Amino acid sequence: MIHFYPLYIDPGTGSALFSILIGAAATIYFLGRALIIKLKVFFSGGKAANAATSEHPFVIYNEGKQYWNVFKPVLDEFENHKISLLYLTSAQDDPVFDTSWSFVKPEFIGEGNRAFARLNMLRAGICLMTTPGLDVYQLKRSKMVKHYSHLLHAPVDTTLYRLFSFDYFDSVLLTGDYQAEDIRTLERQRNLPEKKLITAGCSYLDVYAERIKNLPVEENHLFTVLVSPSWGASALLTRYGEKLLDPLASSGWRVIIRPHPQSKKSEAAMLERLQERYKNSSNIEWDYERENIHALNKADIMISDFSGIIFDYMFLRDRPVLYVSQNFDLRPYDADDIEHELWQSKTVKEAGIELKEEDFPRITEVIKNAGDSENLKNARRKARETAWQYPGEAGKRVFEFMTGVING
Repeated sequence: MIHFYPLYIDPGTGSALFSILIGAAATIYFLGRALIIKLKVFFSGGKAANAATSEHPFVIYNEGKQYWNVFKPVLDEFENHKISLLYLTSAQDDPVFDTSWSFVKPEFIGEGNRAFARLNMLRAGICLMTTPGLDVYQLKRSKMVKHYSHLLHAPVDTTLYRLFSFDYFDSVLLTGDYQAEDIRTLERQRNLPEKKLITAGCSYLDVYAERIKNLPVEENHLFTVLVSPSWGASALLTRYGEKLLDPLASSGWRVIIRPHPQSKKSEAAMLERLQERYKNSSNIEWDYERENIHALNKADIMISDFSGIIFDYMFLRDRPVLYVSQNFDLRPYDADDIEHELWQSKTVKEAGIELKEEDFPRITEVIKNAGDSENLKNARRKARETAWQYPGEAGKRVFEFMTGVING
């Protein structure tokens, strides 16, 4: 007798299979559309080619809700100038769907393979994105897109992205002129054609700079220390954890711990352990908000490592930062191919105050003595002027660049 047993698929495997099926279906669909376009071009003697690439002259792709403030100033410009733009997003709850714009056309395209299938068959004049690694992994250049542009979303070194992150873009929009040097160095090393490099400023800092002016002042404000690290093996919480947090917990000050968003995905066990340890510490708060602006506004001083949030705090709040120096492994990053010291490493040394592991037990004394000297203030101002150029103008400058690419 043959026995039939019910097939069981665990939830993780089922989810993966479903994702693969959705991705395959989307790929087949968009490949079919691409084939139709190619047949039209062939039978029209090439006359349909221009129409194919200009179906959407202007396209923006947003890979996640966290980048909304990066793109919003640009979207505002297109809407104000009454120029149509296709806004593709992988965030189903993207704030764009709460707007009532007439010229910005939003479309949810899913995540992962489903999104890549849509993007890899895109027809556009120019496609702007913050997603790195074009033509390196799953995100491929569509032959029906004339120009790909990367919008930098942080005032930090471009070489701290993963290897080859910007190599195959046609242009990169910078937050400051200093970022161009390393891109040009990599182009020479890798025999790549020079891409257009335009300094546009930092759009999300423009948004935050306006919003932070209107945030309410806390009544009965308590002295607040913000611990806001990066993630990974070299990051502050992973490497030191209790060694730093125990003395802060016993300080009596309010301590806001804001883990990097990636920590929730990659270091969940570590965060659970620390949250359990301090669950009865009334002065410890955990901040997982999408936007960092509220935590920044509450903080009197920041403790961090190599995270880019250091510059958000310096530029928006103009207050002291304590940093814990790390032996950062640069091998997976473009920075490993650059001989000089990273701009942000050099700048943090000049504008921040180093906190050493042996200082952790006397952290209250260190913080009390962390005076805000004129040298630190001048270093912060210099850093802001270098890395955040044209404050308040990023949306306009990105808009002018995109329309210039299409209109010549």
